[in-house]
Amino acid sequence: MSDTEWQSASPAPVVPEKARQGAETHGRDWQWVEATVWSERMLAALGNGVRGGKWFSLSDKVYRPETLKVAWDKVRKNAGAAGVDGQSVKQFGFRAEVYLAELEQALKTGEYRPEPIKRVEVPKGGGKLRPLGIPVVKDRIVQTALKLVIEPIFEREFEESSYGFRPQRGCKDALRQVDELIKQGYTHVVDADLENYFDTIPQGFLMRQIAERISDGRVLELIGLFLSQDVIQGMKRWTPTGGTPQGAVISPLLANVYLHPLDRQMKQNDYRMVRYADDFVVLCRRAQKAQAALEEVKSWVEQNGLRLNEDKTHVGDCRQAGQGFEFLGYRFEAGRRWVRPKSFKALRERIRIKTKRTRGESLAKIIADLNPMLRGWFNYFKQAHPRVHELMDGFTRRRLRALLRKHEKRPGMGRCLDDHLRWPNAFFATQGLFTMVTARELASQSR
Repeated sequence: MSDTEWQSASPAPVVPEKARQGAETHGRDWQWVEATVWSERMLAALGNGVRGGKWFSLSDKVYRPETLKVAWDKVRKNAGAAGVDGQSVKQFGFRAEVYLAELEQALKTGEYRPEPIKRVEVPKGGGKLRPLGIPVVKDRIVQTALKLVIEPIFEREFEESSYGFRPQRGCKDALRQVDELIKQGYTHVVDADLENYFDTIPQGFLMRQIAERISDGRVLELIGLFLSQDVIQGMKRWTPTGGTPQGAVISPLLANVYLHPLDRQMKQNDYRMVRYADDFVVLCRRAQKAQAALEEVKSWVEQNGLRLNEDKTHVGDCRQAGQGFEFLGYRFEAGRRWVRPKSFKALRERIRIKTKRTRGESLAKIIADLNPMLRGWFNYFKQAHPRVHELMDGFTRRRLRALLRKHEKRPGMGRCLDDHLRWPNAFFATQGLFTMVTARELASQSR
């Protein structure tokens, strides 16, 4: 669509010629949008709404050289493993200009076809494995370019209750909102779990939702190609009949598009929902309202081809012991925030791996290896009950004492009084070990 067509699509406000890209439009801050893709006139049209609510002529924005270059820069920074063609990001970079020109031509002529996705399984915890999809580098670039073009169109519609995989939003924002609602008396909580959500999204329903906002046939075809990408795992190859492609850059956006009608329905019916991707809770003031919310969620899920995991979906009063709920790694129960057992055990296991008694390195090196992990975990879980941090600090020091005993060729687990006297907490502090209790105290003093 030309610049004049953008102006005729809706009455655009006067935009200063040197206005900074990303002005607030439609009540949203658009500073995050890619300036090489979204011009001032396009942003004005985004704010006022285009004719019929649908966007046309977007495909040329996808294969524009500037867009592909930005997309490549993002893929290069994210790195990642090679796909089925064996080409790494580094190898692509040696001839990036040539490959990007080939992609532009293939997209322009309609000859572009994505390669199959390489599927691998990575440890999930508890002895389980999690499937992970790895697209080839060129497909990651095209998906990133596509996302740069279409994401603002859907961001304009998304509700404030949605936090996952969205610009300028994150886990901590969602947790902050949950905290605030609980303080306001919304303590009866529906904790819902969608079963295998990303693998079960009905593709036909999803494409119809996308087509409500995008009428560019080439863009719709491109999205359809990604949804129907073959998957290769070892000697097996198959074409998924549902869901969004695992590991794909575009998948989180498409997943948010599909759940947007649920966000909108819950808001219209005066429910307080907080959603992060497929993980969401509905907070209510009364038990009856929470039960009604659960029935409404069940009805919507069933009508839209999804399934609730009945074993993991429940309603409870989070003020009461035993009726709490888990959300984004935390457990909210009896007026406190704890770390959910799974997250707690996962860090302990990572500490065990780094502090094996057979590790023949110096204490200084082991502590240097531990500190970034401990600091990152604390930064996310700093709002948990202080007892959590005390327990984790104690476990870390105990592991290090056992390791020091091993260095001296003495058996034992570092639990006895002599070990505490020989290597007290202050000793590890002088060695530079990060401690969560100290970090919490410092954080409290700086407020």
